[in-house]
Amino acid sequence: MNTTTPSRRHLPFLVLAAALALLPAHHALAGKDDHIEARELLQRGEIVPLARILAVVQQRVPGDVIEVELEREDGRWEYKVKVLTPTGQVRKLYLDARNGAVRKIKDD
Repeated sequence: MNTTTPSRRHLPFLVLAAALALLPAHHALAGKDDHIEARELLQRGEIVPLARILAVVQQRVPGDVIEVELEREDGRWEYKVKVLTPTGQVRKLYLDARNGAVRKIKDD
């Protein structure tokens, strides 16, 4: 993965686990204009709501979500979610932002 590629869109944000239940999915991005872009992507059907992503994540890797990123990789939107498991392990899930399918899970 080349992080210097100009076509790569990176919209990082940290999410506190306690606040996730209180935030609508389209407001979860940090930054001045990121939330506007995320809302537009959601309305156009290019990404699924964050709540759906979090439900998939909890089914696959139970624990506390400590970080979420929404990135454009190779022309596709992807959610990257870090989870702190009950055993103290940090796992990173890569999900297709269009349909919520888990692409990869790895230890971080």
